[in-house]
Amino acid sequence: MKANNQLFQNQGVRVLLLGVLMAWTTLWSTQAARLLIPMDQNQRDHLKAYGIAYWAISRGMDAQWLLNYRGGSFAMPQIQALEAECRLRGVTYEVLAENTYTGLLQEVADPAVNMEVVKLEKAPRIAIYTPPTKQPWDDAVTMALTYAEIPYDKVYDPQVLDGQLPMYDWLHLHHEDFTGQYGRFYFAYRNAAWYQAEVEEAERLAQSRGFAKVSALKSAVAQRIREFVAGGGFLFAMCSATDSYDIALAALGLDICETMYDGDPSDPLAQDKLNDDACFAFRNFTLTPNPLEYEFSNIDVTTTRGMVPETEDFFTIFDFSAKWDVVPTMLCQNHTRLIKGFMGQTTAFNKDLIKPEVLVMGESKSLNEARYIHGNFGKGTWTFFGGHDPEDYQHLVGEPPTELSMYPNSPGYRLILNNILFPAARKKKQKT
Repeated sequence: MKANNQLFQNQGVRVLLLGVLMAWTTLWSTQAARLLIPMDQNQRDHLKAYGIAYWAISRGMDAQWLLNYRGGSFAMPQIQALEAECRLRGVTYEVLAENTYTGLLQEVADPAVNMEVVKLEKAPRIAIYTPPTKQPWDDAVTMALTYAEIPYDKVYDPQVLDGQLPMYDWLHLHHEDFTGQYGRFYFAYRNAAWYQAEVEEAERLAQSRGFAKVSALKSAVAQRIREFVAGGGFLFAMCSATDSYDIALAALGLDICETMYDGDPSDPLAQDKLNDDACFAFRNFTLTPNPLEYEFSNIDVTTTRGMVPETEDFFTIFDFSAKWDVVPTMLCQNHTRLIKGFMGQTTAFNKDLIKPEVLVMGESKSLNEARYIHGNFGKGTWTFFGGHDPEDYQHLVGEPPTELSMYPNSPGYRLILNNILFPAARKKKQKT
């Protein structure tokens, strides 16, 4: 009887140990599994997927960006809260066992394939440079961030001049005119209430800051933004905030505004005095002399390209080497290389006027225009994207904003969101 009791006790211990072992195995497999967010054609909502990635890294999760793997997929730990967030936002995900994910990483690491793994380390602090007054157009980046549920702060001239930009990692320039000519809307909208209000507010702000002209205020702001990039900041600009910004840098100390914009004539020799060495992207450009023309210079191709039919307007983003050119590869992640074109006050850039050191990442070769360009300055980087709204071909003043829920797989908006996650990634030193 005693022996039988000992046998039962030993069997009970073995059952208990087996149960504990099974529990630990289950727990380990749950913890070790990875959540894969595919970014190929199987993804229901590409735009919100970026928001999930931001949500994960903002909570300190071990997140990875799988460059060129299924459209630039994301991988994170399989955590119940993360799965719930994906379901809530309608983002497609897959659960991979640890050994499956290890095999995936080995596939990506193969020197023969154009893929790479980049660790997403820190959620970038995002600032949107935008006026406090509502303007009769909408900003694609602000809409993308709002839809993807990525937090951001708004800043404008006072915050920039007060030295607040170093608080942020990433800065987007709203549809803006840094030359002080109010977007050159004078001819068409000088009697519009919104235009008059904008002029009045800009002049009031300039005077409150001790500037005699709005152009002088904008020039000072442009210089502060330049310092932000030189110090390691990431700058992203679209539409007229691209070429007007570079023009403002080149025109430091010059008067390029006519009487209707600043009360006195421009410097007749301003063109010859431009310093395009100060510019990020462009050189040898010519200012548009007619102050009533809706154009700043010949950098933009909107008027020279003509009205390309929407069904024929496309540009191609380049396929860079993921293992050698990590930065442009990140900025070009997409599920397609052919992107629908879209217009803006600044639609695209004349390739003949782009500095040779600038990296062209997207172009329409037949039209000799670049749409998506990138470069380094100091310790930071800048990226310019031509056009106003990737899903509104010809956005007009007063039109309602784009409803992004109708375009959850927009390749054009994906390019914007690549830039937002770009500062979060651990950059490898570029190989030479």
